[in-house]
Amino acid sequence: MNIHVANFLHGKPVDAGLEMGAYEHLWLQPDATVKRIAELFQRQPDALPSDLVGEAEALSAAREVLAEFEKKGLRDVGVRVHGAHEYPEPLRDAADPIDVLYYRGAWELAESPKRIAVVGTRAVTPEGINRTKRLVKLLVENGFTIVSGLAKGVDTVAHRTAIDSGGETIAVIGTPISQVYPRENEKLQEEIARRFLLVSQVPVLRYARQDYRWNRGFFPERNKTMSALTQGTVIVEAAETSGTLIQAKAALEQGRKLFILDNNFRNPDIRWPARLESQGAIRVREFSDLVGAFE
Repeated sequence: MNIHVANFLHGKPVDAGLEMGAYEHLWLQPDATVKRIAELFQRQPDALPSDLVGEAEALSAAREVLAEFEKKGLRDVGVRVHGAHEYPEPLRDAADPIDVLYYRGAWELAESPKRIAVVGTRAVTPEGINRTKRLVKLLVENGFTIVSGLAKGVDTVAHRTAIDSGGETIAVIGTPISQVYPRENEKLQEEIARRFLLVSQVPVLRYARQDYRWNRGFFPERNKTMSALTQGTVIVEAAETSGTLIQAKAALEQGRKLFILDNNFRNPDIRWPARLESQGAIRVREFSDLVGAFE
């Protein structure tokens, strides 16, 4: 699992398997969080994970991860390491950028010229389903790759419509690359992994060793990564306390375009659309409001 390296590493060899193991070992430390690990690398910007972990510990963790992949029948998992070629540099726009990503499928989709996230509530209304379908079809016709989180509701409709419309899609999941959530999307996740691109930042070993209540924290973190991987995010529907708003906040902080469909502004039960519009989000009354922002 060897990969090419970027110039700033001055020819230092990068073994993706070793870096994966070192990164997993960092995540096994009791106080590890996305923020703390990002700060660790920010203090040592030229360091690879293996510079911060002993080789024996890194290799041990790597063997454990590979055994998990073997157990699940996964032989097509790839790794992207910050500093190596094909690491997505837009991720550095995140407040706490991820240094190691897992993926399955066609990595080149992460570099598609037009990538847009379509997100929203899990409890999507029938009107929201129709809006998502119409929006995604138009986006595909206009050459966009559809990015979403493979959750129930808007995410599922966005991925499915992109595929059925002959488009391309990327799923950024909040579980390890070897896990499926929700279970009802198992076939869709596998289809995306085989035909398109499935991405996860979630450490395999830490996830397996802690309670599901702690693991829920990986979902909002993946929203920040999803935003950074795209040039813009569209919110179809979201309640006042929806996790979708974490991605909205990240998009504005990262300098990405944030679009909000007009129906949200006409919902008297929510206040976030007007608030985010005042911070720079774009109200979408017509599809031209969206595509025009990219011209």
